[in-house]
Amino acid sequence: MRAGVALGSNLGDRLPNLRAARKAIVDLAGVAPPILASPIYETEPIGCEPGAQKFLNAVLEFEYKGEPAALLERLLQIEQLLGRERNHPSNVSRNIDIDLLYFGGIEIDNKKLQVPHPRLHLRKFVLQPLADIRPDLILPNQAKSVRELLAQVDNSGKVSRFKDQW
Repeated sequence: MRAGVALGSNLGDRLPNLRAARKAIVDLAGVAPPILASPIYETEPIGCEPGAQKFLNAVLEFEYKGEPAALLERLLQIEQLLGRERNHPSNVSRNIDIDLLYFGGIEIDNKKLQVPHPRLHLRKFVLQPLADIRPDLILPNQAKSVRELLAQVDNSGKVSRFKDQW
């Protein structure tokens, strides 16, 4: 099943943080090519503490041979290995954030897992990189493609391609 994952970092060495997360994801058992990787974007922090550094954001898509809950558990383990603390307030700065965006056409809504991600269609910092790799993707519970969702999202949050890439 094709899985989409968003990566973000705004603490420490942001680009190496994203690169380490990407490598760890690609090296997971069950992950198979083709692996699509968006360009990296720099975005303003939304809802973070005052003075928070800008985020670097990107999206990966890959084939995953396993269950969505197992993938989520592995993504959380990667976050922990890369220094992410799980017990923190919402919307605080973090050295790595990995979100499971979608898992094929599956819909799941429980305490541990929600796919597609419930706010994906509202987040320009996710839609822009996703549109670079899958502009015509239509997610479960959506009637519009990623490209169309991006065109209608609030443009107040600046999203610009980062000078360095993978």
